[in-house]
Amino acid sequence: MYGEHKELLPDESQKLFTLAKSFHSFHSVLCFISNAFSPNSFSTPLTSFSFVFSLSPVVCSFRGSVSHGLTLELGETVHILEKCEGKSFSGSIVKLNGIFPAGYIHLKKAVVTNRGQYETVVPLEDPIITEVTSTLQEWSVLWKQLYVKHKVDLFYKLRHVMNELIDLRRQLLSGHLTQDQVREVKRHITVRLDWGNEHLGLDLVPRKEFEMVDADQISVSDLYKMDGGRQRHGDSCRMPVPHHLFVNLKSFTYNTIGEDTDIFFSLYDLREGKQISEKFMVKLNKNGGPKNPEKVDRLCALFTDLSNKDMKRDLYIVSQVIRTGRMLLNDSKKGPPHVQYRRPYGCAVLAMSDVLQTISELKEEKDFVLKVYTCNNENEWYQIHENIIRKSSTKYTAPSTNYGLIISLQLLRGDMEQVRKENPIIFNRGVAITRKLGFPDVIMPGDIRNDLYLTLERGDFERGGKSVQKNIEVTMYVLYADGEILKECISLGSGEHNISEYRSFVLYHNNSPRWSEVIKLPIPIDRFRGSHLRFEFRHCSTKDKGEKKLFGFAFTPLMREDGTTLSDESHELYVYKCDENTTFSNHALYLGLPCCKDDFNGCPNIPSSLIFQRSTKETLWISTQLSSTKLTQNVDLLALLKWKAHPERVMDILGRLRHVCGEEIVKFLQDILDTLFSILDDNTDKYGPLVFQSLVFIINLLRDSKFYHFRVRFSALEYLFKFIIQSRILYSRATCGMEEDQFRASIQELFQSIRFVLSLDSRSSETLIFTQAALLNSFPAIFDELLQMFTVQEVAEFVRGTLGSMPSTVHIGQSMDVVKLQSIARTVDSRLFSFPESRRILLPVVLHHIHLHLRQQKELLICSGILSSIFSIIKSSSLESSVQEEVEMMVESLLDVLLQTLLAIMSKSQTCPLSDWQGEYVSCLLSLLRQMSDIHFQHLLDNFQSKEELKEFLLKIFCVFRNLMKLSIFPRDWNVMRLLTSNIIVSTTQYLSPALHKSFTDADFDFKVWNSYFSLAVLFINQPSLQLETLTPAKRKKVFDKYGDMRVMMAYELFSMWQNLGENKIHFIPGMIGPFLGVTLVPQIEVRNIMIPIFHDMMDWEQRKNGNFKQVEAELIDKLDSLVSEGKGDENYRELFSFLLEKIEQETWRETGVSFVTSVTRLMERLLDYRDCMKGDETENKKIGCTVNLLNFYKSEINKEEMYIRYIHKLCEMHLQAENYTEAAFTLLLYWELLHWEERPLREFLHYPAQSEWHRKEGLCRKVIHYFNKGKCWEYGIPLCRELAFQYESLYDYQSLSWIRKMEAAYYDNIMEQQRLEPEFFRVGFYGRKFPFFLRNKEFVCRGHDYERLEAFQQRMLGEFPQAIAMQHPNQPDEGILQGDAQYLQIYAVTPVSENMEVLQMDRVPDRIKSFYRVNNVRRFRYDRPFHKGPKDKDNEFKSLWIERTTLILTHPLPGISRWFEVDKRELVEVSPLENAIYVVENKNQELRTLISQYQHKQLHGNINLLSMCLNGVIDAAVNGGIARYQEAFFDKEYISSHPEDTEKITQLKDLMQEQVHVLGVGLVVHEKLVHPEMRPLHKKLIDQFQMMRSSLCHVRPHICFSGI
Repeated sequence: MYGEHKELLPDESQKLFTLAKSFHSFHSVLCFISNAFSPNSFSTPLTSFSFVFSLSPVVCSFRGSVSHGLTLELGETVHILEKCEGKSFSGSIVKLNGIFPAGYIHLKKAVVTNRGQYETVVPLEDPIITEVTSTLQEWSVLWKQLYVKHKVDLFYKLRHVMNELIDLRRQLLSGHLTQDQVREVKRHITVRLDWGNEHLGLDLVPRKEFEMVDADQISVSDLYKMDGGRQRHGDSCRMPVPHHLFVNLKSFTYNTIGEDTDIFFSLYDLREGKQISEKFMVKLNKNGGPKNPEKVDRLCALFTDLSNKDMKRDLYIVSQVIRTGRMLLNDSKKGPPHVQYRRPYGCAVLAMSDVLQTISELKEEKDFVLKVYTCNNENEWYQIHENIIRKSSTKYTAPSTNYGLIISLQLLRGDMEQVRKENPIIFNRGVAITRKLGFPDVIMPGDIRNDLYLTLERGDFERGGKSVQKNIEVTMYVLYADGEILKECISLGSGEHNISEYRSFVLYHNNSPRWSEVIKLPIPIDRFRGSHLRFEFRHCSTKDKGEKKLFGFAFTPLMREDGTTLSDESHELYVYKCDENTTFSNHALYLGLPCCKDDFNGCPNIPSSLIFQRSTKETLWISTQLSSTKLTQNVDLLALLKWKAHPERVMDILGRLRHVCGEEIVKFLQDILDTLFSILDDNTDKYGPLVFQSLVFIINLLRDSKFYHFRVRFSALEYLFKFIIQSRILYSRATCGMEEDQFRASIQELFQSIRFVLSLDSRSSETLIFTQAALLNSFPAIFDELLQMFTVQEVAEFVRGTLGSMPSTVHIGQSMDVVKLQSIARTVDSRLFSFPESRRILLPVVLHHIHLHLRQQKELLICSGILSSIFSIIKSSSLESSVQEEVEMMVESLLDVLLQTLLAIMSKSQTCPLSDWQGEYVSCLLSLLRQMSDIHFQHLLDNFQSKEELKEFLLKIFCVFRNLMKLSIFPRDWNVMRLLTSNIIVSTTQYLSPALHKSFTDADFDFKVWNSYFSLAVLFINQPSLQLETLTPAKRKKVFDKYGDMRVMMAYELFSMWQNLGENKIHFIPGMIGPFLGVTLVPQIEVRNIMIPIFHDMMDWEQRKNGNFKQVEAELIDKLDSLVSEGKGDENYRELFSFLLEKIEQETWRETGVSFVTSVTRLMERLLDYRDCMKGDETENKKIGCTVNLLNFYKSEINKEEMYIRYIHKLCEMHLQAENYTEAAFTLLLYWELLHWEERPLREFLHYPAQSEWHRKEGLCRKVIHYFNKGKCWEYGIPLCRELAFQYESLYDYQSLSWIRKMEAAYYDNIMEQQRLEPEFFRVGFYGRKFPFFLRNKEFVCRGHDYERLEAFQQRMLGEFPQAIAMQHPNQPDEGILQGDAQYLQIYAVTPVSENMEVLQMDRVPDRIKSFYRVNNVRRFRYDRPFHKGPKDKDNEFKSLWIERTTLILTHPLPGISRWFEVDKRELVEVSPLENAIYVVENKNQELRTLISQYQHKQLHGNINLLSMCLNGVIDAAVNGGIARYQEAFFDKEYISSHPEDTEKITQLKDLMQEQVHVLGVGLVVHEKLVHPEMRPLHKKLIDQFQMMRSSLCHVRPHICFSGI
């Protein structure tokens, strides 16, 4: 066994494996690996005198074989009580005490909390080490289960992660790491812990700085924001985190090209149909290795700055392979070998959606193989990647092998500085930084770029008199104004050096080539103006010389006349003719020509005598995209930067600045600011307002998260105050505090001015709006400066006055609302707000504005952020000082409006989960309720002016609580948050329930609020997160220690409130029966015991009111069925109602009560059996048997017709799935029999529409007939056909009548023509207490499947009950077996006893008809057991051979609604030897007559083997003994004289034997007529043996000699 699993263990654990062999189980091996480390924390009851001074993990198992020895298992934890004689300890594990050797444990320091019975011991070590240990222990059990469940992939992944955690834990324990290394190791640990917990379905662990957070120490709002150590969401100010894709080319295994190749990688967006990144280029030699030897193992790139939006695109990694060599790869004649062409070869793609999850989860490189496909038609090369993605397989050829490009991928997150720091190995490999085309979503200050991306799109060229099309190569240069070719200004891709000359790849014989090749032009900014691009076109001949002949060119300047650069769009360039002798030494000759249509329109008078003539039929298309922080394509921005050229247009230029896009402004931010201040210096009075508005516009623009890093440049007011305050401090020091009052008065005046400006109505003044916005934005930045000169209270008063001066209305304009709230948010986040004395001053005004916005449902997102911050601060402060006054303010201002807001949010979220910011309101409400004490609740309740107000409040809060439990507020794995929410709800309910009782009972009773309360309590107790039984023992204990069993707490509250209702209990009957019953189905004994008296109360109150409890009874039965069907209830629930019986014993209505409870208990037993069968992987037979049992109970004992009909249809569906069509028909017939041929309207029910009773009965009848037909039981369908025919005839529906009569006739034909097999029947006994209730200690007769014999049936039954033991004898079981804690199966074949003997005895009835009546509609079955009574006769055993004949009588005939029915009673008789002989001979005679009759009437044709075998069997047996033995046993004088009572039976046997001889004679006559000539010898043998048989009978007993035939 150990050898089989040894490969499952990591290499470093082999020594642990060796030790673990002593554990004798694979489970122990797993536990050993995970438990071989010190545990985290535990809680063990100790005796009162125990004193724990050390935590001691067991390092070696000890069997405790000595006196008072304590058995130790590896990995357990011992509490040390005392040390004995230096070499041994005494200690305890759980509740066991004893001694053990000191060397078997390892001592560790620990701290003890909650000393006493339930104390907790925590080791003194890094908390993350403790977490790793406990997590590995928990994972080890689940890891084994993965192996058992064959989840191989996750099994090996988890093993790998567990090994990594063990290694990382070891590194932390070593104590040799620097602080940065410790932080990095902890980061890796938490990533792996979270990965494992997620994949194993375990709970999310909230973290801060890599360590678990104690939910008691932070606010609910802060806890809500945590997602395993990461922020779940951010506010509008948080910078988005970019992604970076690391790509490493490991090999090109498909490289059988034999030429140098260039491989290009890029990111392609299929939805937008464009490349979104630069290309990464790899140059390989003809052997497939790097062309540059220094790049071995360094062929990698980092695709940077991918935003969250990018990661959601339909992205693909596209790799194009370009070879450099001959024109045609396999044709050496096409061009000389020394001439090299760039030629397209192949393409590979990889969908990011296929790999993103994998590379996101793993923190290491993951390998992928990319198949390289070749293009079938080079004209399609430009879109080969799209064809491969869309699987247009006719346009490309797949490789012959699965090999190709082998790459590894890794996804990194964070800004580039962080990524470089965290991944030094990657950057040490010389990774090629590959940027996005265009600017990233997050633009950084100082990000200087000047890149022009040019795409060589396509061209149209003339054939030029050639018979075939050209092979066109495009050469491109970047030239400066003086005609100099700029060096190294062209890049084909990152990873390779820039070049000075670009040569396109060549498409063979193509005058309209489409390249779609992207080239990057990193042109220096000082060379950009005046530079142009020249494209030269050459035809590449494939003849011997391989010449490249120049035939034309095109060009384009990079800058327009107005100073803007080439626009980001497609450009159609003119092609000018030239030849191979043309030189471009004088570039001015063509620069004066129009390069495109726009140029031509600007130069209409072009002389025709120029040296270069345009080819009107030839064109080149290119497209460009500029990414520059120094050059712009925007005319308005260029005009601003060059305002001095047109000073008269400054006013217009400043006004048009707002129309420039944000990205352009940020790219030129420094230049724009310099320009604006330059304009201001030129004429402040004239341009001041417009410059100020422009600055405000830029400030608001920088609120976008994309420009987060530029905000630091705008803090003018902050630095102004720094200057003021610092100047004052220095002045005060120099003058010993002179003019202090004057300074304070100036500050007061300043704030009065600010308040005045803020109080103005700005809706009609755009300038005033910008002014107020600027003030509000800058205002919170000056608080720290003011605190240097003023007290906290004084600054708080300044701020309160300022914030209070803002208009209270929320209709001042959306933009100002946002600015106002953002200023409040920054105030709350400031240091000033952290002081309790200032918070008490500021909180009222802050809450006032929040209240207004929540009341109007405006700006909810920003408000949620402000509230979260407030609650976080309040919680932190509450740990150090009292916050009662602040909480009181928040309750008065926020509680009601928070409830109203949540109700509005939740009403819109019924169909979709809450968003993150909506969830924050939930956390805010929970934070507030958690901070409230009994004093706060008392004040809250005292402040309600009327009971109507209190009712409205209670209804709101109860509704919110119910929605919290019903809606998906928190993810499934966020159990910490779910438990905390439940704890807050139950605590709040305990505070509110007395008010409910006090205000709404007796005369003031209000059903609505009480019903809301009960609904909340029921929903609370049934929450999945509170069902502790489903948790692991460790987790269950942890939850119980922290919160207790909150279900029990709420159950006591519910019971107490129910008792307080008094006479008003009747209002909740029967409405609350179902919900309360659901509570009792919770598998918690105490909850059940609390709830049972409520049902007694309900029965008692209805008995008082109505004289019976029919409503309780009906509702209880209905709800019990539906709740158990949903999976509620367990085995212990069977005994639940015994408690109710005790209560009922004292009542006057005891008799009816006991009867009802008994029926409900029996129903419960059947429902639990039914539920257990349905939810497990049980066989159809079990499910059907269980359903039949329940169906019969509903019909016979409870008489619940609707439930009865429901289970009829459930049973019918099961039969149809099992292809038991006959049983399905009988089942549906039960419903048919309940209906009448009447026109009474029936409501819609199950799958039936609303219709008349007649039509429903007709539809059912047709369906039943159809099922009987499929089951080949036409005899059962014919009476139904007649029934339908009668109905159709009475309604003169002759069309339907004709149809049904034809069907009836077809059924008669089927009976006579189609072959039907006779099934065998088996008696099955189910003995032992381990069987389900509906089978336990009962016996059934089962109708076997076609061709199923006894052995096959036994195997099937043992397969259905794999734990059962097959009994090898047919005797009745004893009491030990019946009451045994096991399963015993007793199976044997039985013979049907037909109820239609008259049909079977009619000679002229065909056997196919008789066959049906032999095995159908059978209720009696027979089983014979032979035995010898008295001494066995050695000469003739027939004399003493008796038969024990058992007849089993079933509850229902077979076939029926099941393939098996229970045995109702048994009849046991003993058959004497003579009676047995009569029975045997009579049966044989009947068999012979039937067979001979079939051949006589030609029902059996052709082969007479059956007749030959039957005759031979009887005649041969008679010759060799057979009936002669009967004659010898019963016809001698001695037997006749000693058994005078058998005279009549002896005569009967004689007659039967004579009859048999006669029948055999007839059979031989028939056989002679039909026998084949080749079988004549057999016939002669039969005649001879028949004569011997007759003579032997006459010889032995001459007085009974038979007459001749």
